[in-house]
Amino acid sequence: MIKDKVKHAYNKLAKNYNKLIDHKPHNAYYDRPNMLRLLGEVKGKFILDAACGPGKYAEILLSNGAHVSGFDLSSEMITYAKKRNGNQGTFFVHDLEQPLHMFKDQSFDIVICALALHYLEDCSTAIQEFCRVLKKNGRLVISIEHPFFEYNYYKSNAYFKKEAVSCTWRGFGSPIEVHSYRRSLQDCIQPLTANGFYIDELVEPKPEPEFENLDPKHYKELNEFPAFMCIRAVKR
Repeated sequence: MIKDKVKHAYNKLAKNYNKLIDHKPHNAYYDRPNMLRLLGEVKGKFILDAACGPGKYAEILLSNGAHVSGFDLSSEMITYAKKRNGNQGTFFVHDLEQPLHMFKDQSFDIVICALALHYLEDCSTAIQEFCRVLKKNGRLVISIEHPFFEYNYYKSNAYFKKEAVSCTWRGFGSPIEVHSYRRSLQDCIQPLTANGFYIDELVEPKPEPEFENLDPKHYKELNEFPAFMCIRAVKR
């Protein structure tokens, strides 16, 4: 199963991922600043960090006065999330495809899910659960790999067909194969609008200036064509 391969990959790269996450260009100077802008004011807000990785988003949110609960499929990532955030926040292992039975309805003001939904064969359950645990007018902020970028990157010839894909990551130490699902723009958006949300803002991000010093090649490419897409959706 792809899920088992994803868990294995993230457990294996967790140490280096945690070590590099503060300044890894695609995370620190591309995904994260654009996601944080979409989050807006977080002081005093109750936030669920879904697929939290090593807890970098949680660290920032906690430092800005939010109350954060985070979970991840990878037990190694959760170990680092706990170390990074000390006695702040609550972190636990959980499968994004499974119901969030540990939380009552309308428990959170914001749910953030960064670069994780493309690992799910069907993200409907996750979106339904995000809607359930959010308060009325609560915000869901997600980032995903851009469907047009993926279509080109994986050299697909069947845009409308959901496809299992994989690529080799070389930026976190030893090369590791990472599996995910490529889907159309419609299939990225429809689970949100069909499960209790409306799209409030969609961003095709550009990298921050700091990115250029660390990776000029990808800085140039990302200013010409997006690799990620960030969405803020509001619970109806």
